[in-house]
Amino acid sequence: MKKFALLCALIASLHATRINEIANIVGVRDNQIIGYSLVVGLKKTGDGTTSKFTLQSIANMLKAMNIDMLPTDIKSKNVAAVVVTAKFAPFARQGDAFDVTVSSIGDAKSLEGGTLLMTPLKGVDGKIYALAQGPVSIGGKNEKGAGADSHPTAGMVYGGGLVEREIADDLAHKETVTLSLKMSNFANALAIQNSINNRYGMKISNAIDSRTIIVKRPPNKSMVEFIADVENLGIDYVQEQKIIINERTGTIVAGVDIEIKPVMITQGDITIKILSQDTVSNPTGAVTMDKALVIGLNQNEVYTQKGTTTVANLARSLQKLGASPKAMISIFQAMKSAGAISCELEVI
Repeated sequence: MKKFALLCALIASLHATRINEIANIVGVRDNQIIGYSLVVGLKKTGDGTTSKFTLQSIANMLKAMNIDMLPTDIKSKNVAAVVVTAKFAPFARQGDAFDVTVSSIGDAKSLEGGTLLMTPLKGVDGKIYALAQGPVSIGGKNEKGAGADSHPTAGMVYGGGLVEREIADDLAHKETVTLSLKMSNFANALAIQNSINNRYGMKISNAIDSRTIIVKRPPNKSMVEFIADVENLGIDYVQEQKIIINERTGTIVAGVDIEIKPVMITQGDITIKILSQDTVSNPTGAVTMDKALVIGLNQNEVYTQKGTTTVANLARSLQKLGASPKAMISIFQAMKSAGAISCELEVI
């Protein structure tokens, strides 16, 4: 039988959480940069003659070095065309180093042992923000068989990127900062507003919708000091209940206290009865599990008591009955359709 994994989120629906765990500061984020270049020094594992763009790129590079050569005359297999990608960190300064990812776009078999040539890295505005160059590491098994399995047509150049152009952002002189919740929730937006106002004893924070809170800097604090203080404030965070089902792996993730309303469902040879009575009869010889969960005499029925049945303990009982992951997923989806489960059910 396929192994079933049940992960129960051990979180209460209301708990103390720091603001920086659930909200971002608008404008303070990574930016994506990208470039095109060549990796040289490969051991006959580079692009073949079918990758015309690689041959043209080699010819263009040689021409820039005063060597005029036609692409059709180039037969080397020690070169590979690659796309170079990286994240440009917020407030990065000239000369700061960062890692870059190198990925083959031709028919190269491996980038192992290669060296990335100097690559301009551009932002979405077309401006060059950084340069990258250096030896490529595929981070796994080499040609001698040492190390773990790897994906040889993609690698990293650690510390190979250098910042050349800074992104202008005068945060220190701003009067306001905007917080954006990672998950929209009116209660959490209001909780952040009240927490900040209570901390400073004045109305400097204003939630304008379920996701956005505008905060004004107090006159006696710098913006950096103020943001650091705000990010570490705690609020009573409202966690929305949700059931997440991964049909591919047979995994169910659910809060421990998601209640199932009275319902009866039959799936294959398994019958589930969630009763509306205050007590549940326990047939002689039946097995009691998880308080009000009772497995019937024929070992294929689950009886439950109203107000005590949750997704978590029902899933555990179904697993002990030998229900397959597919059957369990079908049961919960049917319960959701019947209205027995009121929280959101997400299938991934």
